[in-house]
Amino acid sequence: MSTMPTSKYRAYAPVNLPDRTWPSQVLTKAPIWCSVDLRDGNQALIEPMGVERKNRMFNLLVRMGFKEIEVAFPAASQTDFDFVRAIIDEGAIPDDVAIQVLTQCRPELIERTFEAVKGAKNVILHFYNSTSTLQREVVFRSDRKGITKIAVEAATQIKALAEQAPETNFTFEYSPESFTGTELEYALEICEAVKTVIKPTPRKKLILNLPATVEMATPNVHADQFEWFGRHISDRDSVLLSIHPHNDRGTAVAAAELALMAGADRVEGTLFGNGERTGNVDIVTMALNLFTQGVDPALDLRDVNEIRSVAEYCTQLPVHERHPYVGELVYTAFSGSHQDAIKKGFDAQQKRNDPLFQVPYLPIDPKDVGRDYEAVIRINSQSGKGGIAYVLQADHGLDLPRPLQVEFSKIAQEQMDADGKELTASALWTLFGKTYLLSDAPLELISHKTFPTGQDTRTLIAELRQRDGSMRSIEGVGNGPIDAFVDALQRTYGVAFSLLDYHEHAVGRGANATAACYVKLEDADGRIVHGVGIDPNIVMASLKAVLSGMQRMSTAKGTC
Repeated sequence: MSTMPTSKYRAYAPVNLPDRTWPSQVLTKAPIWCSVDLRDGNQALIEPMGVERKNRMFNLLVRMGFKEIEVAFPAASQTDFDFVRAIIDEGAIPDDVAIQVLTQCRPELIERTFEAVKGAKNVILHFYNSTSTLQREVVFRSDRKGITKIAVEAATQIKALAEQAPETNFTFEYSPESFTGTELEYALEICEAVKTVIKPTPRKKLILNLPATVEMATPNVHADQFEWFGRHISDRDSVLLSIHPHNDRGTAVAAAELALMAGADRVEGTLFGNGERTGNVDIVTMALNLFTQGVDPALDLRDVNEIRSVAEYCTQLPVHERHPYVGELVYTAFSGSHQDAIKKGFDAQQKRNDPLFQVPYLPIDPKDVGRDYEAVIRINSQSGKGGIAYVLQADHGLDLPRPLQVEFSKIAQEQMDADGKELTASALWTLFGKTYLLSDAPLELISHKTFPTGQDTRTLIAELRQRDGSMRSIEGVGNGPIDAFVDALQRTYGVAFSLLDYHEHAVGRGANATAACYVKLEDADGRIVHGVGIDPNIVMASLKAVLSGMQRMSTAKGTC
């Protein structure tokens, strides 16, 4: 038993809905999205956005395809009022986008709100009052009748003012604020009262927004509330049920998804979940969750880096490195087993004649959201051969044989253990070059030539540059250039080794293509080493690989 004061709290009452249907529903289309970044998200900032940042955020939301954008609480501040007037007067609002403005159910604030939106083409007039049991008792000290009167009088005033502005296409939205703290039957009662005033139709619907102003229960309870409400509200085809979840319990996305399964039509949220306290529901995550299920998210998310960059600039808040789909590290695998599985998944994906994306550990193809495959693997002390091989293949086109992968992964891990930090892709390549390409090795192959000296033998003469800059010519005989080069090295430098295995492949295409060759050598003591050679000429690459292996062998023995 802990010492936590659990007696101060009580469980949230479940909804009596034994015949609930939402658990078996499947989401097959995107909801109506409404961004509240410029209002709900903005008011939660330590330093709210100025006009320049508001404009950048608004333009981003329009480019992403939002058709409903809550731009301000215009009666709350002159800055918000001026911003609404500016985007209207400057013609910044596309004809197919409705701006949404919020107001409390107070006459003077409603009038000021209508002044702010004068001349706009499409406006969602969002009005609200708090209906929760707690706020009725401790804030407003009013009974249900008094709270309903506030909402009805506001609806009456709003409808009358809208009729005086026929140039604007008004949609009305009512929120019983703190819906999750309101008795379900009373939330229904006050919404019915507002609906009686507004008189919506199937062509001119009323938005009933049921906000989880404070997230109080598990997502399944939230879904039950929406299914219950959808069953009981009259004229359901004249109403849009809207979700506005906050994230106090950390389950806003789940609650919103289940509420959609329960019949909700619309979602209000912010791009990355910014909002009061723990934030609002995260629209980017919700939209890409739909995308992973083959559902069009109805938003343009093809460049999440730009979306993140603009949002971070405007809000002055960082997007977490592990944020779903968008964070800096979400397409990065550090675990060796994960890296190996991802590499094999990409290989299989390329060979498979199937557009369906199936790669272990990656719910979506990173390129679909503007991310780069190069970021899939990063190398640290937990990385294995698969991850290291993937980086070398993705960045440099090298398809290392498995034994070479094993050998080099040990070398890389020793380096990381010594440094105590990860290897970047560039540092990994530097280590690979130092280990196998031997740019600072004692011997460098400059040229070679071969000529037949018998029915099945050829003689090779190779020119090597030594560390002091002098040239040395070596000569050997074999059944081909590689065999002859092995013979030349053994004769000249007195090292005994045999060639056990050989692999080659092309790197790149066309005029810039090169050859990569890998050899596996065994010395007289049975020690195995690998060598690598890269050159535009395949024979030259082969000989460089043999020289690489021989020098690594000799360096280990202290003979070269």
